Parts: sequence; C-alpha cells; structure tokens
Amino acid sequence: MFHIVLIQPEIPPNTGNIIRLAANAGATLHLVKPLGFELTARAVRRAGLDYEELAPVRVHARLDACLEALGSARLFSIETSGTHPYSDARFQPGDALLFGAETRGLTTLALALVPPERQLMIPMRAGNRSLNLANAVALVIYEAWRQNDFAGARPVDIAAASLHGNRRD
Repeated sequence: MFHIVLIQPEIPPNTGNIIRLAANAGATLHLVKPLGFELTARAVRRAGLDYEELAPVRVHARLDACLEALGSARLFSIETSGTHPYSDARFQPGDALLFGAETRGLTTLALALVPPERQLMIPMRAGNRSLNLANAVALVIYEAWRQNDFAGARPVDIAAASLHGNRRD
C-alpha cells in the first residue's frame, strides 16, 4: 500500500523493527545504500533483520535507482526541518515516505526532491532529541494507513472482543 524508504540507515535493530512495521502495515521497505550494516544471512539473523519473509524489502545502490523503482509515487520527507505536521498530510495508496540516516537525517539532495508542502515533521517538545527512527516510521506509516481505513487489515471480531471485555459501547 505504501513505500517506506530508508536512505542510508545505520542501526540494524531500527531497520529490523521497521521491517516488522512494514509487514504489519502492508508496506514495501526500500533501503538505499550505503547501509550501516551487512545484509549477509548471518548478520541479518544476529541483527534482528530476519523479517524479510514477512515484508517486501528492496535494496537500492543509489537514491536515483530507488526513485526509478518507485515510479510515479508521491514523495513525502519526514525530517526535523519539515514545515508541516505529518498528521496534516493526506496520504494515498502508493505514496513513498522518505526517512534519513539516524545520525544525519535526510540529505539535501533527497529533500530537494520533495515539494515543500510534502516536507513533513513530527511535532516534539522544544529542546528534545528527535525520535528513534523506528518510532518515527511507526507514527507516520500508521497515520497514512489509518487515513486509508486500514485497508487490508485483519477484520476485528467484535463478538470475540466482547467476550474478553475489550468491547467499548
């Protein structure tokens, strides 16, 4: 439904968590090299990146190769310098959400590819460090999915939920 693009991710457990997020939200994950970790079978298992069978993960040598694979997808950047809260965006199936490296954020080149009205930020209290990358991706991908009525989600079994006291009337 959506594309999550990690440009030069550095921390393997973040990417592992994002693979799981992509699987649960029905998104495709795109990793743009250079990566801060190896993708060998052994390194992937050790780093907790072994969810690839759950979600499509595509690795691209360069940003331009990733953009070519995305075709006509609308690009949204999520960066501390963004000018619009992510919750104000109106997401559509097929949109691509761009996130930068944990220690550097998005490159100037990547930001230049995104129209100003789609340069998003996550509101935070002044003086705090930015959110963990996996948490930032979770906020935005679930908002995008929510706006699209959680298309493809497992139906909620109301009768079963009421048996367990989870139903709200």
